[in-house]
Amino acid sequence: MHIHHDWTGLPASACGTTVAMGNFDGVHKGHRAVIDCARKAMDAPLGVITFEPHPREFFAPDAPPFRLMNPQARANRLRRLGVEHLFELPFGPVMAGLTPEGFAREVLRDGLGVAHVCVGQDFRFGKDRAGDAAMLSALGSTFGFGVTIAPLVGTDGREFSSTAIRQALTEGRTRDAEQMLGHWHRIEGEVQHGAKRGRELGYPTANMSVAGLHLPRLGVYAVIADVLDGPHKGSWPGVASLGVRPMFGENQPNLETHLFDFDGDLYGSHLSVALIEFLRPEAHFDSVGALVTQMDRDSAQARAILSAQ
Repeated sequence: MHIHHDWTGLPASACGTTVAMGNFDGVHKGHRAVIDCARKAMDAPLGVITFEPHPREFFAPDAPPFRLMNPQARANRLRRLGVEHLFELPFGPVMAGLTPEGFAREVLRDGLGVAHVCVGQDFRFGKDRAGDAAMLSALGSTFGFGVTIAPLVGTDGREFSSTAIRQALTEGRTRDAEQMLGHWHRIEGEVQHGAKRGRELGYPTANMSVAGLHLPRLGVYAVIADVLDGPHKGSWPGVASLGVRPMFGENQPNLETHLFDFDGDLYGSHLSVALIEFLRPEAHFDSVGALVTQMDRDSAQARAILSAQ
């Protein structure tokens, strides 16, 4: 997959694509329906147009983190779906100031040279979100590209949405989130050096930052960890703690993952950790011995859950 970070100066091979357009945070089933719409629209390379940073981050930079995925995780998921060109368009004052007509003309026609665009029924674009899917369709006729509006997707009368997925994760309902996503919710990132307390307790962990991401319910999870690069590339079951480590008086959330039956150095490797099932909330223990006893219980419970997957 080729990733492009602007709408000007693109190689000829990136033009003439059929694209799905949106923010695609989480790449849930509704997003996949828009991508499948683009895939079927015409015989052309498949692309996705998204925006970086997310427009919500641009307009409300001090709001609490809400993203389900960082850009790399989103790109990895889109690559698995067969996307050939990912256009991560820079969202700043210039993009925010474009009228719907200006966006269709300068970005879609003159810049990307798209052949066809697919969007969801609820898509909005242009300055002050003045454009909707119907307006995009009309502008496509004016500027020479096709537009298909994909119907919203859901179940039991409820649409799949990133908002609903965030709520499920906030409540620790990982399997409900998976039903809406079409895949397990994953936290991806580089393994960082930590305090190495886990190693001293007999539970070495791979530590990852969760900065900028919506936080699922803090606590302990049964997980499946994929090592995406390096000599230990592969998949391992494990148990992970998402939180602030109250036992040790720290307050910066991170993800600490213990891989079962793994022996190796993962520092600098890229991990993708799937949250399979919430086991228990964070807790403060009276002693290190009590903590280790609980970690033994957590590991046994996680192994039982994952062996049944």
